[in-house]
This record gives sequence, C-alpha cells and structure tokens, in this order.
Amino acid sequence: MSGTSQFVTLGAAEEIYAAPVEKVQEILELRPISRLPNAPSNLLGMIDVRSEGVPVLDLRATLGLPVTGDDENTRIVVLRFHAEGRELTLALKTDRVFEVTVLDDETLSPPPPTGRRWDSRVIAGIGRRNGAFVTVLDLDRLFSLSNADTLDALPN
Repeated sequence: MSGTSQFVTLGAAEEIYAAPVEKVQEILELRPISRLPNAPSNLLGMIDVRSEGVPVLDLRATLGLPVTGDDENTRIVVLRFHAEGRELTLALKTDRVFEVTVLDDETLSPPPPTGRRWDSRVIAGIGRRNGAFVTVLDLDRLFSLSNADTLDALPN
C-alpha cells in the first residue's frame, strides 16, 4: 500500500481495530439477529439488509476475545470483500464504531515479533489514531484463514 487510505475504526474490548473504508458497505444500529442452528460459535445468525440475508459474525469471538453483552454503542458493520475466491457480504457485530479516519500507510508497522507462534497474517499492519495503537485487519485473510468453518457454513 502507498499514500494514505481511509479506515473505519472499530472497538472490541478495549482495543481499536480498523477496516478499509472501501470494504464497508454500511454501519447499522443493533437489530434482531435470526440464529442459525449448528452454526460456528462466532456466527451469530442472519440479518436482513435491503432484502438480502447477511450473516453476522461477532468480532470479539472471531478475534478470540471474551464475549460480553450488547449496549447502546453496539453496532453492526456490513462488509463486502473477497475470501476463498468469492465475493462475500458479511456483517461484524462490534462494541462500537469510532469514525472514518486516515492512517498514513507509510507509518503502518508489521505485527511485532513475539518469539511465540502466532498467526499474524490477519493483520495488515499496526498504525496509530490519537496516540493509540490501531490494528488494521486484513479482512480477506481474517475470514479465509481463521474462519474456514464459518465460511463453509455461509450460503453460496
């Protein structure tokens, strides 16, 4: 990546994540989610978005964070991206959405080495927003590498 790009910044637990704005279709207030039987634990169910059934994943569960209850800041972010060779529309339930912001791509750092085995391929880079670290998610990899079971459960 070069130059600057815009990102939607999301909160999950006490962390700040970012998704490229061009992959965000819309941001919705929390609404009822129709549960799906035998779905993976991070797949909450389906919502109706403009007469299209859209699967909803819990961002906390998808990232391995502790799951908590919803509140007035909980949002659903509808995304369109490529994974496993197909274009998908999928929604993430997140604790909150902060803003659309610009992060300087040249300041994005790779995930830090930890000396332990860790699949950091779902991270496009680490940037900053108002002095705080922002983890920029690689959505294509996040949903193709760490959620193969979830992708298999989605309708074609």
